[in-house]
Formats: sequence, C-alpha cells, structure tokens
Amino acid sequence: MQFDELQKQTNTNIQEKANLIWESATHLVGLFKPHEYGKVILPMTVLKRFDDALAPTKQAVLEMKKKLDATGANEQLIEGALTRTSGYAFYNTSKFDFQKLLADPDNIADNFDDYLKGFSANVADIISRFEFANTVGTMVEGGVLFVMIQEFNSAKADMSPKKITSADMGYIFEELIRKFSESYDEQAGAHFTSRDVIYLMADLLISPEKEEIKENGCTKTAYDMAMGTSQMLGCLTERLQALSEDAVLTCFGQEFNPETYAIAKSDMLIKGGNASGMMYGDTLSQDRFSGYEFDYIISNPPFGIDWKRERTEVEAEAKKGYDGRFGPGLPAISDGQMLFMLNGVKKLKEGSGRMAIIQNGSSLFTGDAGSGASEIRRYVIGEDLVDAIIQLPTDLFYNTGIATYIWVLTKGKEMRRAGKVQLIDASKCFVKRRKNIGNKRVDLDDNCIRLILKAYETFADDVFTEGDLVVESKVYDNDFFGYTKVAVETALCDEAGNPVLKKGKLQPIKGATDSEIIPLQEDIDSYMEKNVLPYNATAYMDRSKDKIGYDIPFTRLFYKFVPPVPSEDIFAEITALEAEETELMKELFHKED
Repeated sequence: MQFDELQKQTNTNIQEKANLIWESATHLVGLFKPHEYGKVILPMTVLKRFDDALAPTKQAVLEMKKKLDATGANEQLIEGALTRTSGYAFYNTSKFDFQKLLADPDNIADNFDDYLKGFSANVADIISRFEFANTVGTMVEGGVLFVMIQEFNSAKADMSPKKITSADMGYIFEELIRKFSESYDEQAGAHFTSRDVIYLMADLLISPEKEEIKENGCTKTAYDMAMGTSQMLGCLTERLQALSEDAVLTCFGQEFNPETYAIAKSDMLIKGGNASGMMYGDTLSQDRFSGYEFDYIISNPPFGIDWKRERTEVEAEAKKGYDGRFGPGLPAISDGQMLFMLNGVKKLKEGSGRMAIIQNGSSLFTGDAGSGASEIRRYVIGEDLVDAIIQLPTDLFYNTGIATYIWVLTKGKEMRRAGKVQLIDASKCFVKRRKNIGNKRVDLDDNCIRLILKAYETFADDVFTEGDLVVESKVYDNDFFGYTKVAVETALCDEAGNPVLKKGKLQPIKGATDSEIIPLQEDIDSYMEKNVLPYNATAYMDRSKDKIGYDIPFTRLFYKFVPPVPSEDIFAEITALEAEETELMKELFHKED
C-alpha cells in the first residue's frame, strides 16, 4: 500500500478507533491524573489485543493444559504443546477471558489477577514492563477495574488480528502514545517516527538490491537500536514484502522505554515474528547485541540528549579501541547521537550491510579538528562508509521543527559510488498538511519519496523537479570534507628585522599564534605561499601541531545567493505604500485636499 493511501486510512478509521479507546479514560477522572491515563489505556489495549487473538483457540488450550497436567508432562513439553494449540508463540491458561471476567463483578480483582497469571512467560514480561500491578491496585481501590474491562470488551475495542492488521494496530498505538504524550506534556516524537519518513528510509536501504529482490526474494536481518514501538522494522518489512512475497526479514531491536518496549514485543508476538529479538535496555550502556551483524539497520535515535547517565560504560568501552563500538572517538557529552551511529556501524554486516539513521545538523560539523565528533566523521568518511546524506524538510517530525538528515552508511558500496559521498538537499520536497500534529506541518507523499529516490539512484550533480517539488544532488570525493588545521606562528625578529633563532629554530612571537584550515585536496606549502606569506612575510608553520579534521558544510554547499532588492525598488515600494496610506486616511476622515 502506498503512503498516500495509508495516510487516508490513518486519518479516518484508525484515528477514530484510537479516539474511541482513549475515551474510556473518562472513567479514570479523579482517580488518575491526566498524564497517568496512558498507564491504564496502553496495557489494557495490549491485553485486549492478546485476548482477541487467543479467543478462537482458548477452549482448546484449556483442554490441552488439563491433559498435560494429568500426564505430568515437563515444562518444555507443556510450552511447546500450548503454543501449537494457541496458534501463537504465547497462550493463556486461565479459565477467564475479558468476556468471562464480566460475569462475576464481585470478585473482579481476584479473577483478573488469575487471568494475568495465566499468560505465558513472554507475555508476563510485557505486563511487568508496564508496572501494571500498581495500576491495577489503584483501579481496584477506586472501583473502576470492572468498568474498564467492560469498556474494553465492547464492540469498539475489538482488536482481533482478523479485524485489525498489525500495520493498523501500529497506527492505533501511535495515536494512543501521541495522546498520552500530549497529556503528559511530553514529545510524542520521542517514541515514534512518522511513516512517511520511515518509508523513505526503507526505500533508501533497499534501493541497490531492489531488482534482485523482485526477481528472487531475499532472506535478511534488520536491527533498530532505538526501536520505540518497532514501527520502523514493521515498515521495512512491508516495503520488502511489497517487492516480493518471498522476502523474509528477521527483526531485532532494543528499547529503553519500558512501555514502548512492551508494545513492540507484543506486536511481534502477534505477528509471529522474532519476539525474542526484542530486547529491553539502554543501547549505549547495555548492548544486547554485542557480536551481531545485520543486513539492514534503520533507526531514529534521540538527538540533543546527553550521555551522562551512560558515561561510565561508554568510556570503558571506548578504551577497547576498535574492538569495541566507540573506537573512533567520543562526541561531546551533551549530544550522544553519534554514539548510536558508531553502534550501528559496528553491527553492519561486512561487505554488504546498510544503515539509514536520522541525525540533526550537529553531526555534520560540531567539534574542532581532533575532537571526538570530528574523529568520528573522519572515520566514517575515511573508511568509505558514508554513502549519502539527505537533508529533510523542516517541520517533518512531531517533536521538532529543526533541520534533520538521513545518513545512509554501508559496508558494501557500489563501484560507481566508491570513494564518494552524495549529498541530497530535499528540504524543498514536501506537501503541506491540512492539519498539524505537534510540530509536524508537512509530509513526504509518494511523489516526494519517488523524487528523492530518483536523485539518490541517479547519483549525479543535478536538480530534479516534479511540479513544485525540488531535489538537488551533489557528489563529492571523500577527501573533499577533510582538512588540516595548521598552526601558523609569526617569527620573532631582532631590531634589524632578522628572525631570532634558538638552537637553530625560529622563535615565535608569544600570543601571535594563528591557524589555517587547509583542505586535504590542497598542497599545504603552496597554500601558505599563496594565502599567508604575502600578508605576513615572517610567518611559518609549526607542523608538529597539525590536526586532521572533517566537516560536512551542507548548508554552504547548497547555498544560493539571492541578490538584495535594489534600493530604488525599495524606495518606490515605500512611496507607493505612503500614497496608499494617504488615500485610506482621506477616506477614513472624509477629508479633501
């Protein structure tokens, strides 16, 4: 399904479904604060999704459990038999379900506890991440548990997989999380990325293999290091399977937010995907995938967030050098997004792995030569890992209106792209939304995505247009972005104007040290002769202080000079406005000259 069609679907049925579910929060007024509603709504939605999925095989599971108990079967045998009977990688052995819970309102607390304890261990892990026990206790004390179960058992809350696909369920969760975030005065974009951006990222990842996948299918692995509700992995799966029914993608992900982790794992369980590959923990300090390699990595890690909490573990791993994830260097402690980039690079499959990761502008240029951020750029560019960087339109994300970029990195560049980096300015390629969602005021529709992909796949210095949409591409050699920062001293001279020597070495004037930024593509001596010595004949270089740096001056490279309006035109405009004002004042006061 195209994004344009999905957007229409989201703006109607799915959004309405989410709104109806959220309306059940009216029963929580007074008992919970508005920012706490999600602590009830999100886990109840997950539980009802499980309940509806298991309903067709519920009785068969209970009968199988009874037989197994009578035979004294071991735990492993029971686990296997019950999952086969349920048709999913999970089950529930309680006699209760949402419907039966309503038959005994007087014992709702005990019965609901029995129901929760009846789930298999993988679902129990999900429930624990919501810290649901405390929430249930509050609902029992407030007398609303029965009412909430009743609400979620209504027709509006039917969430069986036959009624609601996994993709649609992802939309519903996104809407619920957005509402939860708004009530909590929290940015929804901290939890998920809009699908238009994700589809573009997925298409960029798949692009070099698109025709091969169409013809022969594929078996791939994918990883999201900040997976949220796992929608990036879901969208990548959609894109692959749209190319070929024989495309198989095994998904892995890690998430630090317990609630979104729980949603991601529950979704994967119901889809029948790799639920065991959904891991909880802080990616920077608790790497759950050490030693893994992946075909695809797709991620939108937090940016503008410090890594003080993870400092001890990160610095310890940095000491491992290139045997660890952070060998090239460490960025400023105030911004950890480049650590996620290095984490991804470490996990790319040798010879073929591809990563699409979102970063803000700081990854392009922050840090002086020799700093951690510059050294990271030096590494990823110098090792020919950077395939392309795409500037996205502003106002594209729910939680920020700033400029953002998709970095495409790979350990398997096409020959024509070897030794080069493609920069794509897609900042003017968007359609305006009729209704804003947070800071999101624009979308990438199907035409936008196709045009950006065309620019990427053409791989040339060119401008691509379609109607009002504009995308510009430029291709540079890797070393174009590198420079040498050279310390320039001014020689101390005696009264006769002769340089003072000490042990045969020139002596600098203290406090007169300067520096020159000399592109790697230029000869340093020639640069000095042409650009420095004509203005300071006694200048010399202290090459012992040389530092190599890498910057990507994206904005400057795409800057278009717009000449100022001529002063006579400005004067004429002012004169016209004054004349218009005079006429309006005459009309207002009914005065004649």
